[in-house]
Amino acid sequence: MANLTFTLRSGRRLGVTTFGDPDAERIVVLCHAAPGSSVFDPDPDISSTRDVHIIAIDRPGYGSSDPWPPGSWPSIAQAADDIAEYLRAMNTTEGQLGIHRPRQVGAAGWSAGGRVALALAARHPELVDRVAVIATPAPNDAVQWIPPQLQEEVERLAALPPDDAVRQLSGMLQGQADTVAAAGSADEMPFDAVGVTAVDERALELPGVRDRLARMLRDAFQQGPAGVAADILSYTARPWGFELAEVRAKTLVIAGQGDAIAGNAHAAWYRRQLPDARQEMVPGVGHLVIVPAWGRVLSHVAPGTAKKRGAAASGEGKEVEQEEAMR
Repeated sequence: MANLTFTLRSGRRLGVTTFGDPDAERIVVLCHAAPGSSVFDPDPDISSTRDVHIIAIDRPGYGSSDPWPPGSWPSIAQAADDIAEYLRAMNTTEGQLGIHRPRQVGAAGWSAGGRVALALAARHPELVDRVAVIATPAPNDAVQWIPPQLQEEVERLAALPPDDAVRQLSGMLQGQADTVAAAGSADEMPFDAVGVTAVDERALELPGVRDRLARMLRDAFQQGPAGVAADILSYTARPWGFELAEVRAKTLVIAGQGDAIAGNAHAAWYRRQLPDARQEMVPGVGHLVIVPAWGRVLSHVAPGTAKKRGAAASGEGKEVEQEEAMR
């Protein structure tokens, strides 16, 4: 579960998990996948050897966060606004305690979380100066990736009242939630639920990755499948609530060359649509690219924060120098 909760002005609660150095000046917001939750640290060794404070927040219905209010459509834009409210409240509280961090942060989003990271940058440009979009699918009408039969079902759900749409899609996803709940160990966990395929085997076998993903999936379905159902509806049944052209932050679009869900065509679409973006493809990995690429992601969203010992130990020094040269 998240290690703390935050109550929004609306009264809705958010689950918040933090990683890295709590005293670091640079803050990085990590937006999780779908299904997912805030408890997933892509690589704790990398996270702990950079001078960053990493904040992850459960979206509604996942982990420790309350579900969307009755009668409201799940919303990418509102998920981003929730994060912005938390960041501003944190700045206020820390200021009262004499802690003054830079106002702007870096934002990184894996898979469905990439849209939330972009929405945060677009809707709150004063808060976000750098973004990393990691293995995030493009809209289906731009790069087709949703099977036609499923797209037809989504269109049917979009015509229903939001509570009915979430309830019906949750019913369709109940089997996935049951499989996660029944898994006795990480080896039995259905990692394909988060897009992991055979090409990700090397990344999956890295120390601790299976256990961390399993913990994330268990936390994601702690309240049942409503969280992932809401996430799916937020980006298929309704407009995203922002324009990519509004994202002024420097953006890294990164994907695995073997990703069957959100590979090169998706990454290239984001690169073309975003005002200030570069694209990088990682060989030998698929949708789980966030694990081997985590050091590269942090070097972009938090440039110049590699601790000397950590950079030498992880081989990140060269990456940081390259990123600094591109600023």
